[in-house]
Amino acid sequence: MIENKKIMIQINKDALVERFMRYVQIDTQSDPESNSFPTTEKQKDLSKILERELKTMGLNDVELDEFGYVYATVPCNSNKQNIPSICFCSHVDTAPDCSGTNVKPILHKNYDGADIVLPNDVTQILSITKSPYLKSQMGGDIITASGNTLLGADDKAGVSIIMQAVQYLIDNPSVKHGDIKIVFTPDEEVGKGVAKIDMQKVGAQFGYTLDGGEAGSLEDESFSADGASIVVYGVIAHPGYAKNKLANAIKILGEIVDALPKYEWSPETTEKRQGFVHPVSINGIAEKATVSFIVRDYTRDGLVSHHTKLKNIAKNVVAKYNGATMEYIQTEQYRNMKEVLDQHPQVVANAAEAIKRSGLTVIQENIRGGTDGSRLSFMGLPCPNIFTGMQNIHGKQEWIGVNDMMKAAETIVHLCMVWEETAI
Repeated sequence: MIENKKIMIQINKDALVERFMRYVQIDTQSDPESNSFPTTEKQKDLSKILERELKTMGLNDVELDEFGYVYATVPCNSNKQNIPSICFCSHVDTAPDCSGTNVKPILHKNYDGADIVLPNDVTQILSITKSPYLKSQMGGDIITASGNTLLGADDKAGVSIIMQAVQYLIDNPSVKHGDIKIVFTPDEEVGKGVAKIDMQKVGAQFGYTLDGGEAGSLEDESFSADGASIVVYGVIAHPGYAKNKLANAIKILGEIVDALPKYEWSPETTEKRQGFVHPVSINGIAEKATVSFIVRDYTRDGLVSHHTKLKNIAKNVVAKYNGATMEYIQTEQYRNMKEVLDQHPQVVANAAEAIKRSGLTVIQENIRGGTDGSRLSFMGLPCPNIFTGMQNIHGKQEWIGVNDMMKAAETIVHLCMVWEETAI
């Protein structure tokens, strides 16, 4: 049992707000169509700033590599031996779903519960009715964008929180801790966040992503995820003489998509622990066309079942067209991090203790998605996900509560202390 120590940690609110509002104005949107790494060079604009600021804080072990990863270490200041090195990780890129160019953050002080009309698009109205979590921010400060763009709290909130926690640790050497590793990644939003990561440079035994939502949330389970593509090869003929000859691949694909279940098995009809199959793109011509899917479930058996069902739907449609053929391509993306975390229960237990010490109720839950931690867990770094406070992510009504961000930074500091206290 870990002793619940009551230590007051005072995170600099003004510094955290200034840092976050400065970071979100840097356009770091990633590009799912790009084959470069990082997928956009502009992500490095923020990475360079983080590198410089970490060095200014006095850290010597700071590196920005060619791929846009930032690595740093806050060195151990404890006399204890065998304190595990822990890593805190967030991503610098913002989602391609909504513009991240010319973000104009707005600080709304002393939120009173009234609707907030975003000034650059008055149709964008933030309200407690549509965003009930706003009610928890009454009397506190919240930050939104101006209505034309996303805010970028996903995940510049995580970046800002980690940076402010690092500053606190440096300014308060009485807080004892082991080696604290810091990693900022590119391209998380397009599924490539750890594609080029150097685990030797990470150099930690356990990790935590700061990429969650509601204050107090601790996510130790993610989807297992695959991609799937169905390629249909039609039979081409001159359209003027095509009777009983032509098999149009585009139409066949349309029929496959139409054959998907209408009231189940999709993102818009599932919740909680239900998996889904979701078509995300279609392209091609009459001769050859492709539809791409994301396939999600919490278990590997569930993924197998989804693939079998989807493949059979496609086969049954294609079989109706003489000469048409198909190819089914399955690609592994990431796996449920709980498979790894269950082997290292102290990682989640220590995070829960840190959240409690910050005065919050722990909300242990599963992610209907994935984080860099999903892949890192299977790369030797067991890595659950901790809250930041971000809400309505990937859209123009994205917002975050300043108090939630402060509590997340406080949680990091407590977590560093817990690992030190429990070391042999």
